[in-house]
Amino acid sequence: MSGLFSTLGSSVKALTAHSRAIETAGKNLANVNNTAYARQRVLYGDRGTVMTAQGAESLGLEALAIQQLRDTLLDNQVMRELALKAGFESEQRALDRAQAGLGQNINRANATTASGSNASTGGLAAALDDYFNAFQSLAARPTDSGERQTLLQKASILTDRFQQTDARLAQVQSDIDVEIQSGVSDVNRLLSTIADLNSQIGRIESGQPGTAIDLRDQRQARLEELSAKLPVEVRNATNGQIQVVLRDATNTDVVLVDLASVTGPVTFAGSGLTAGAPATAVEFSSGAIRGALNARDGAVQTLRDNLSQLARQIVTSVNAAYNPTSVPGGDFFNAAGLTAGTITLTPGLTAANLRAGTGAAGDNSIAAAVAALASQSFSTGSGDVIDGTFSQFYSGAVSNLGQALSSVNSRVEDQANITNLIKSQRDSVSGVSLDEEMADLVRFQRAFQASSRVFSVVDELLDTVVNRLGR
Repeated sequence: MSGLFSTLGSSVKALTAHSRAIETAGKNLANVNNTAYARQRVLYGDRGTVMTAQGAESLGLEALAIQQLRDTLLDNQVMRELALKAGFESEQRALDRAQAGLGQNINRANATTASGSNASTGGLAAALDDYFNAFQSLAARPTDSGERQTLLQKASILTDRFQQTDARLAQVQSDIDVEIQSGVSDVNRLLSTIADLNSQIGRIESGQPGTAIDLRDQRQARLEELSAKLPVEVRNATNGQIQVVLRDATNTDVVLVDLASVTGPVTFAGSGLTAGAPATAVEFSSGAIRGALNARDGAVQTLRDNLSQLARQIVTSVNAAYNPTSVPGGDFFNAAGLTAGTITLTPGLTAANLRAGTGAAGDNSIAAAVAALASQSFSTGSGDVIDGTFSQFYSGAVSNLGQALSSVNSRVEDQANITNLIKSQRDSVSGVSLDEEMADLVRFQRAFQASSRVFSVVDELLDTVVNRLGR
């Protein structure tokens, strides 16, 4: 009888263990499309063996624990690759907006073309050509009032193009600042969420390590979302909790989350980020915020600086040719407008007082001198602010933006492939396989049925012993 009762008890434990395994397989199947979920497995164990009057007797099977199949190294690598990918994508978006602000199409051969069919509306390059062509036409017909009016119109279009382009690029930088500030708000929200999850995991896993499986999945998902903003690193602590850190300017860890608390908010100071307590300037090389800063302070700002250098050279060169004797108020451009955002014509300049030459009515010396500037090659070594002709300098400035955009496009594509590869490697460990889970489900169901059959047989034997042997 004792043997039958012990076998009955062992069968009950086996049924419980197999039932737990079936539930776990079903949970895995339910989360097959959940990218934040790591598959789980039931760990079986023997309860041990005892000696009885009849000999050694097994205490049966039990489900010891639920194991989460995660590879910490792969998780950390995914976070690093996500940070790189998000940084390149953020820079790509900013440079795309800067290209649109130019009003030029930049091909991958680094040439510029007018964006419209009418060259006069094709951006700054076309406006620059039209302006000097108008001076060339005036030199051919210096007394023609129509040519004078056309020249003033082209000059006005040129200054407008400079101002509009600079304003658009400035707006791109302003939009990047807003995007960074929004990203910082997301970072602080994620840090608070991770700290709260740390607190819950710590309470559950105090004395029971590794049991807060679902909370660990949620925390890993938030960490990966955070790493897309900032390249954070994880340091393991007690009771399943972690520290989240970022590097400062001296390559020292700045703790953002310490177990269940956020040490200090991340703030955007205009030029960079501060974090931790006390607030510390942090240096980082990837993440969406880094990519946005790289675009704002790199290619976009360089382009604005180059346009201002071009505007300054045009103002000083044209004024020197148009007003060779430096007559007060006789400049073509306002001498105070030496940047792309401030270039304007001299107040009061009209078709009637526009000068084509310095002598008789048919003199074209001034118009010809200004028109000749279009082909003049400047040199910074000679005191100029640009090198090459106006068109060459502008083409080079725009080409630099095109090269930067082309380069970041390639990096985005390459990094996307690398990230997908690392995720595939992690999925081979942590991802849910429909085929494998279905096979496990059938296996555990058969084991459950076998244990149920043992239970039924023992029940029948007990019924025979108790109710029939006495008859």
